Amino acid sequence: MSGPGGSGRDGQPSRVRSRRWLAVLLLLSVAGIAGGVTWALLGSGLFAVRSVVVTGTRLVPESEVLAAAEIRPGTPLLRVNTARIAARVLTITQIQGVQVSTSWPDRVVIAVRERTPALAVAAPGGFDLIDAYGVVVQLVRARPAILPVYTTSAPVSSLRGDPDVSAAAAVLGELPAWLRPTVTSVTVPGPAEVTLQLRSGVTVVWGGPGDAAAKTRELAILMATHARYYDVSSPATAVTS
Repeated sequence: MSGPGGSGRDGQPSRVRSRRWLAVLLLLSVAGIAGGVTWALLGSGLFAVRSVVVTGTRLVPESEVLAAAEIRPGTPLLRVNTARIAARVLTITQIQGVQVSTSWPDRVVIAVRERTPALAVAAPGGFDLIDAYGVVVQLVRARPAILPVYTTSAPVSSLRGDPDVSAAAAVLGELPAWLRPTVTSVTVPGPAEVTLQLRSGVTVVWGGPGDAAAKTRELAILMATHARYYDVSSPATAVTS
């Protein structure tokens, strides 16, 4: 039996129905909020691409990066596939690396890392500048003073991935500051036989990359003899003539 206040068994179904309606209303509210968020993110244009920022370019025109990226204005940021955009940008030869990110509420940022020229290769009308992997970065009329000529009879198109090119670039990177600017050309009969021609006409057989400190010390001592040829490829048995 129920008491004067209406509590008891007869009041339980009412309370159960009330809780069910409250749960339904709560679910509808959550669904409404979720729908509103989805609409805002995907359908309203509030969080859609309005600008694309490109950073890190020097050799490659920004317009070329944007064309390769193929980002359509108005695309919801949630639908921007950064991995696919990066893959498209990497098809540009002069670009070695790229990072694509979204910046809320309406921006895509493309940060590129261009290839760095390491050597110059004689070409019709000038010089092809190649990076440490043998990839042609740029064609110029005159050789930059800071880049030695890579002497080879092979066509520049065959140098991509060539271990001799990588060895030459690695050796140049480890040369001491007093020697590096004097190198005018590099010859590489093999990855362990990198040979440097200096501005003074002196020839230095450096050998392969590695042991730079020992080779530098030995070469500094030997150059006091004012010879025209030094072989420090094996520092323990350096040769001069």
